[in-house]
Amino acid sequence: MTADWLIQHRRSLLLLVAILALGGLVAAWKLPVGLFPQMDFPRVVVAIDAGDRPLQRMQAEVTRPLERVLRGVPEVQRIRSTTSRGTAEIALTFPRGADMAQALLQTQAAMNGALPSLPPGVAFSAQRRDPTVFPVLGLTLTSNTRDGVALRDFASLALAPALSGVSGVADIEVLGGRSAEYQVLLDPDRLRAHGLAAADVVQALNTGNAVAAVGRIEDHYRLYLTIADAQLHGLDDIGQTIVKTVNGQPVTIAELGRVQAGRQPEWTRVTANGGDAVLVNIRQQRGANTVALARDVRARLAQLRAQIPPDIRIGTYYDQSDLVLASALSVRDAILVGAVLAALVLFVFLRSVRVTLIVALTLPLTIAITVLLLDVAGMSFNIMTLGGMAAAVGLIVDDAVVMIEHIMRRAGAKRSVDDALVLSAAAEMRRPLTGSSLATVVVFAPLAFLGGVAGGFFKALALTMAAGLAVSWALAALALPLVASRLIRVADARKMEQADRWIARAQGVYCDRMRRVLARPRWVLAFVAICCVVALVSYVRLGTGFMPHMDEGGFVIDYVSPPGTSLTETDRLLRQVEAILKTTPEVDDYSRRTGLQLGGGLTEANEGDFFVHLKSWRRRGIEDVMATVRAKIAAQVPGLRIETAQLMEDLIGDLVATPQPIEVKVFGPDEAADRAAAARIAAAIGTVPGVVEVFDGVKIAGDAIEVRVDRVRAALEGLDPEAVSRQIETALGGSMAGSIRDGEKLIGIRVWTPPDSRERIEQLAALPLRAPDGHVLPLGRVAEIAIAQGQPEANREDQRPLVAVTARLEGRDLGSAMTDVRARVGSLKLPPGVAVEYGGLYGQQRDSFRAMALVFAGALLLIVTLLMFLYENVAVVASILIATFCSLAGVFTGLWLTGTQLNLSSIMGLTMILGIVTEIAIFYFAEIDFSRRLDAAALIQAGRMRMRPILMTSLIAILALSPLALGIGTGAAMQQPLAIAIVSGLLAAVPIVLIVLPAVYLALARPSHEAFA
Repeated sequence: MTADWLIQHRRSLLLLVAILALGGLVAAWKLPVGLFPQMDFPRVVVAIDAGDRPLQRMQAEVTRPLERVLRGVPEVQRIRSTTSRGTAEIALTFPRGADMAQALLQTQAAMNGALPSLPPGVAFSAQRRDPTVFPVLGLTLTSNTRDGVALRDFASLALAPALSGVSGVADIEVLGGRSAEYQVLLDPDRLRAHGLAAADVVQALNTGNAVAAVGRIEDHYRLYLTIADAQLHGLDDIGQTIVKTVNGQPVTIAELGRVQAGRQPEWTRVTANGGDAVLVNIRQQRGANTVALARDVRARLAQLRAQIPPDIRIGTYYDQSDLVLASALSVRDAILVGAVLAALVLFVFLRSVRVTLIVALTLPLTIAITVLLLDVAGMSFNIMTLGGMAAAVGLIVDDAVVMIEHIMRRAGAKRSVDDALVLSAAAEMRRPLTGSSLATVVVFAPLAFLGGVAGGFFKALALTMAAGLAVSWALAALALPLVASRLIRVADARKMEQADRWIARAQGVYCDRMRRVLARPRWVLAFVAICCVVALVSYVRLGTGFMPHMDEGGFVIDYVSPPGTSLTETDRLLRQVEAILKTTPEVDDYSRRTGLQLGGGLTEANEGDFFVHLKSWRRRGIEDVMATVRAKIAAQVPGLRIETAQLMEDLIGDLVATPQPIEVKVFGPDEAADRAAAARIAAAIGTVPGVVEVFDGVKIAGDAIEVRVDRVRAALEGLDPEAVSRQIETALGGSMAGSIRDGEKLIGIRVWTPPDSRERIEQLAALPLRAPDGHVLPLGRVAEIAIAQGQPEANREDQRPLVAVTARLEGRDLGSAMTDVRARVGSLKLPPGVAVEYGGLYGQQRDSFRAMALVFAGALLLIVTLLMFLYENVAVVASILIATFCSLAGVFTGLWLTGTQLNLSSIMGLTMILGIVTEIAIFYFAEIDFSRRLDAAALIQAGRMRMRPILMTSLIAILALSPLALGIGTGAAMQQPLAIAIVSGLLAAVPIVLIVLPAVYLALARPSHEAFA
């Protein structure tokens, strides 16, 4: 690309830049905004319902056959199942990159093919694990005057339909409240007197409550649809329904018992800030804009204000857009602060407002065009893409700084500025600029092979940074010289020279010291050895983790009361937890689900969760608040087992099937031995400092009342076991006998016995049964009644019995804690055949660290290849690599001194330092003419000439990253380890490149007398 061509197309090139930047601004308005990058989680979960089937039969008849069937689904890597009484959940894990839509269809096809061979009544649902299964917005409905039925009706019939039309809404779920029903409470004595059973009442209601189209009549040129309408319309109609006729006298339901308006049996409870509430969970469509969705929902609520009864209060218990906006704004501020600091450095070194503005202009142009590329790639604004822009600010400006400094230096030497001089200077710098830019970009290439959560997160960051660096190179190499040739004056070059006085003094000191250093290069090699020792010591002392922790402003408390605890007793225990939350000053509000989960799924009546929202301005961090709440609950509510986690951390853990940081998986042939071993392991790791919320993995269902029907005795009474079961079900749970339409809703009709006849276990034996011939007998005559102890939930992984011991951490890093955990577990003498494996986030960390090690090695190989193409000189390549590894000592030391864990973010920064230090080294060697024989003087002169641009670019990068490195703002926490790693590496890189690099090169080049041609 010649200078003439650039001059000829100056206007068209600059117009293209302007158009692309304008396109970026347009794209910024329509780009989706979310918390995390869009990614596929390779899991499908199958939920199976088989009524109240006992655990052993459930395993033998349902779970194990389905495991074998689902193992045949293409590409399945792992199957993990959980079986309890009447229910099972089977999770299928697929390889990264699998077509999850196809995987879901294949899973559903396999399940449909297996259904005919399963027991009757088995139902299933299959669902992809995706962040959209969790709500992005949660509303609370409370009232001092309306009951739960009215609140739920308003939420279901008025609010949910109105909000479902908001763009981006995928599903709206209503939790809590009560549902109305009509209840027919039958008197056993009256039934017996009339020779009737509850089944007769159910049949009468079903047959007497009907509406049907019975034909058409054509009359007088019109066609009429004939409808037979015998619908019931209320309590009176139910009471007047005729069950039988005796001697011409009808026997109505009202004569057999009491008909009343009631509520469905309550097995769940929902509260908000201590009062009964209804929750409305709003889920978003895949790829929807979280911020826009929340804004539009609030706007729709404002429009509906006139239609919302004044005694209903609508609040928000969770709004993911708050976290998204806080993260985006903090990262935006980091970009702006970094840009301002970079501009100040430019002005200090260049002393020209005009030149500073020329260089500073490349930053918004680069960011705008990068946003356009994100839009083209189908990406979104999230904490990783925005963080990538913030982390790249200093590197983006680097290219423009190096180019403008070189142009200014050439202009100062020639005492003139014209197109020929500027474009000639640009051509001189274009080759090293290209090489240096490639050095920082190629380190991202191996991330294409990184899978899992780490790959999903850091690919977004890497693509953003790589795109930004590529755009900055294009602007610096092509557009900047065209602008500079028209705007730069000789006076600007003289201003830079005047600002060089302190640089000149520094250069003089540098030259004097370097003569002594290069005279004794072995001392430098000793320094290299010291760097290696420092790196090793710092690395050994570093704590390790998986992903950076981020203060989300709220957390989840999952809880389980003792097995079999009733809803009423569980609620009493939870009121104590609510009292603790109310007295915690940092807590703003909270919501609670019992018998339900935050995601909406049903669970046992003794399980559920809280979502606790903290105040925006508080003195303590979220980890301290969680630790305080955890300790108080353990001390004041000892019967409650809890697990605490931030919501996004809990969400990601659930999506990747590793909800806990620590998981010790116990495998063995005997489930009893496995549970005993798990209990010993839980006791052992519970003594490890910093390990909290230890759970032995044994989840026991509540006790059951078993009614064992004696077939012989039942047959003598004219009954069979199925008939006995039906009558018991009607008596205890009621039988649904149709429904009545009331406006827009249907109200069910439940036929059952009065509450006082089913309150205690001993009443069950006296439960009256009706034989086919009409005689009535007590249940105890044909069945034995006993209490069966609850059985532990059964878990299997790849068809092997599994007990998973789990725990969380408090005030300790994952790596050191797991070292102690492994030591404690290793010291136990477990029974023969019992094996232990480690999963959880530790397993994810181990796999991700291995993958990142390959990424690091791949980046190193690519850099070596690039350097060989640039120089074809082994001594140059080797010296740059040694300088790079010395800089890594600075990274490890910086991480250790700041108490930053070695996690995926800091390893990403470690990898980027390879490219950044290589970039600086390339700029250093750009001053050397390899066609001549090199000596110490040439190396010193190169360092003297490159001191200013190296100091400028390094200072700009350090200051631009300082807001992220200091962790200012919500979203900065994800990139803080990366920023600290880069800043630490840069602080070490400047003296290493200027001092160590030439000495190492001289030591390596002298023995072979290599020369580059």
